[in-house]
Amino acid sequence: MDRVDGPPAGRLQCGASIAEPDPPNPIADTIMPATPDDLFACLDRLGIAHRTVRHPPVFTVRESTALRGEIPGGHTKNLFLKDKRDALFLVVALEDAAIDLKGLHRRLGASGRFSFGSADLLRETLAVEPGSVTPFAALNDTDARVTVVLDRPMMATSPLNYHPLVNTMTTAVAPDDLVRFLRHTGHEPRLVAVSGPAPGGSD
Repeated sequence: MDRVDGPPAGRLQCGASIAEPDPPNPIADTIMPATPDDLFACLDRLGIAHRTVRHPPVFTVRESTALRGEIPGGHTKNLFLKDKRDALFLVVALEDAAIDLKGLHRRLGASGRFSFGSADLLRETLAVEPGSVTPFAALNDTDARVTVVLDRPMMATSPLNYHPLVNTMTTAVAPDDLVRFLRHTGHEPRLVAVSGPAPGGSD
C-alpha cells in the first residue's frame, strides 16, 4: 500500500470540473465529475487535514477488512437509499453499525420504507461507481438532490475513513472536518442515531 502524505496538485474548483476542449467543439461547458485530485485540492483550500492510502480496489466492507491495521481510525459503510417518493439519502455509519433498514424511514421522517438506489441513479447524482460510494461524492451533487445522514455514534470516532471518489484509495479526515466539507458543498448533514436500538425501544 502506498501512503499519500501530501495531496497531489488538483484543480482550483471545490466542485465538478469544467471541461475545456479545444475549439470549435460546442460542448465547451460540459460538467465533468470531480476527481480525487479535485477533492484533495478542495480539502486543502478549506484547511482540512487529510491523509490518503492507495490500495487494491475494494468493493465491499468484507473485502476492505484486509486494510485493518494498515489504516487507523473508523472504517465506514455508505448506503445510497431512496424512499417511496424518490427522495434520496446517503446514510453513513461505521462498518459494523447495526442499521434496521425496515424501520430507518421512521427515524429519518422519510416517506415509506427505503430501497437501494440503482447504480444508474448513483452515477446520475453522485457521479461515482458502486463500491466507491462516499460522503465526499457530495462534491458532485451540485443540485443537492441527496440528503447526507451521518450516524451520530460514528462521529465519536476519529479519524474517519472514506473512499476519495474511487475505491483504490482511502482518505482519513476528522469528523468535524467532514461536516465542514459537506456544508461547503451545500449539504447540511443530518446527525441522527441510525444504528442501535430505536428511541423508545422499537421501530
